[in-house]
Amino acid sequence: MNDADVSRQIQQMVRFIRQEAEEKANEILVSAEEEFNIEKLQLVEAEKKKIRQEYERKQKQVQVRKKIEYSMQLNASRIKVLQAQDDMVNSMKDGAAKELLNVSQNHHHYKNLLKDLIVQSLLRLKEPAVLLRCRKDDHNLVESVLHSAKEEYAEKANVFPPEIIVDHNIYLPPAPSLHNAHGLSCSGGVVLASRDGKIVFENSLDARLDVAFRKKLPEIRKLLVGQAV
Repeated sequence: MNDADVSRQIQQMVRFIRQEAEEKANEILVSAEEEFNIEKLQLVEAEKKKIRQEYERKQKQVQVRKKIEYSMQLNASRIKVLQAQDDMVNSMKDGAAKELLNVSQNHHHYKNLLKDLIVQSLLRLKEPAVLLRCRKDDHNLVESVLHSAKEEYAEKANVFPPEIIVDHNIYLPPAPSLHNAHGLSCSGGVVLASRDGKIVFENSLDARLDVAFRKKLPEIRKLLVGQAV
């Protein structure tokens, strides 16, 4: 084999090695590019997932905040409605209390009412002797109906007429007035108690108004709710 043949073989070997190297290099490049694309895709998907999670988190925060705001507004509205109802109920009660002042103006009617209140109180207490308190202005009217009240009670309860001691030392407060707007007041009626003071029955007009309002309050509120709707 001459030098020319040797040179050709060497060149062929060099070309073969170079070709193999280039193919290997291409395979490496393709593989590296594929790995890069896969990793890039994973990073992109991971970032997308983060963005979605962050969006969902913020969306939930917004929804929770809206619910809280709605609940607060709803509670505030309910409080306003309840306050308006309370104001109306108190206004009605104040109006009724003012009307009570007219009851004692008609002496004939008020005198009969005082007798009925005394009889009712005696029937509730069922005591042989009681202490009676009234307003100072009503003292004479009360004294004038005591006998008939005792007789009526005795007939209804089928007992002897009780002893009624009118308290001349302590009276119920006077009627409300401009001069005593914030002090204790009483629109009329009586308060009876057992001799030992352990049993007390308040039968003043103000106490009866309070009892009536407590009993009727559910109906009044129901009526007010119906009007609000």
